[in-house]
Amino acid sequence: MHGRSVRGLGSCQPPETNLFYHTFFMQTTTNLDRAHGNPPGCRRHGIDRSGRCCQVLAVFVLSFLFFCSQSAAAGRFQTGEADVLAGLVDHGGYLLVAEGRVLAAREPETLLVPASTLKFATALAALAILGPEYRFETRIVADQAGNLFIQGGGDPLLVSEEVAAIAAALRQRGLASVGSLFVDGSFFALDGPTSGSSATDNPYDAQNGALAVNFNTVHVEVGENGRVRSAEPQTPTVGLMAELADGMRPGVHRLNITRSGAQANDRTMLLYAGQLFRAFLEKEGITVTGSVEPRPVPAGLEPLYLHRSSRTVAELLEPLMLYSNNFIANQLFLACGAKLFGAPATWDKGRRAVSGFVADSYGLGEADIQMEEGSGLSRANRITPAALLRLLEAYEPYAATLPEEDGMLLKSGTLTGVYCYAGYFRRPAGLAKIVVLLNQKRNTRDQVVAALGKLVVAD
Repeated sequence: MHGRSVRGLGSCQPPETNLFYHTFFMQTTTNLDRAHGNPPGCRRHGIDRSGRCCQVLAVFVLSFLFFCSQSAAAGRFQTGEADVLAGLVDHGGYLLVAEGRVLAAREPETLLVPASTLKFATALAALAILGPEYRFETRIVADQAGNLFIQGGGDPLLVSEEVAAIAAALRQRGLASVGSLFVDGSFFALDGPTSGSSATDNPYDAQNGALAVNFNTVHVEVGENGRVRSAEPQTPTVGLMAELADGMRPGVHRLNITRSGAQANDRTMLLYAGQLFRAFLEKEGITVTGSVEPRPVPAGLEPLYLHRSSRTVAELLEPLMLYSNNFIANQLFLACGAKLFGAPATWDKGRRAVSGFVADSYGLGEADIQMEEGSGLSRANRITPAALLRLLEAYEPYAATLPEEDGMLLKSGTLTGVYCYAGYFRRPAGLAKIVVLLNQKRNTRDQVVAALGKLVVAD
């Protein structure tokens, strides 16, 4: 799925794996929420079932206002502008709301494929269920035979710099040598690939895993002589890179390492993680005498070191939304399921967790939103413009995490035949909310936004 924004802002996956040293690739809540310092739309721990009736009532009221506003909104347009909009939308809907007033609306209650604009639901769920200060953990365990286990906890930002920091921390704790290096991804138990993904080299098709490094991608350079090496200075060359780049033309490539079948995916991502950990351990002077193999941590062993990610969930929102990162979105989606329903993380638990959250927090049921996964990659995902507007109201404190140009903060969503925007227009009185969901052959979303923008200026 491509996450292209206005005039090319943003992309579905980061142009560089390095989150820290390359270009940084790859933010209506109640007074009670604000008083407790909680994320929008939630109470402590993120779910308030006691307010469900109020939330449902709010959705009824919002729907009524949409219905009543159709003729009033149409009257705000000049005849020519209304004709322009009518000619741009074959199948889809839009909403424009400012200071609680509906300025324009079309099909606000129709379920449509949202593509990456679905990430608003995932982001809000992660803030509420995991917590804005939550940090993913990676456990390092040693057994009595001197073997070292790396147990993944689903960290979406386990990039080379994080692995280097783990190796340095182990050296500081006096670790000088290990036998075999075992990698454990058992915290996730996924029954299949991400819905909507394809078996391609494209990074946006990279699958998820409990122990996954560099977004399950490799950035390699293939020389004229066929020699393969890492194309980024912070990532050492490891053996799997040559295997993945075998037969590729000379040049620089970023590859999805999980492009093969599901069972092979699990082993490949774990071996890549293990090889990268081994390289950084050896760089720190820690000798690895044995092999790198997938193996779960034996029961009863205490961690030698517990690594907490350098980024909190709140700090993940920028790479998630600004660059429409599918991998981060579904790591959060799966983590929400494990948090509420226990390990291991599964797609079903993620669906139940996030769907339950939007129902309890915003009164949104299956008639409003249907989530197959958390990134928007699946064509089975559905949302109404009215429901997406409700999510935008809750996300407003984090509006700055979205791409901005010319006073617009917009998250895009793109699949073939799906062209969407959701976000905000800056106004002196605050942020106007805009939703454009087009499920049609023609990509006219920029023209729709331009036409609606005229109404914002004229209001």
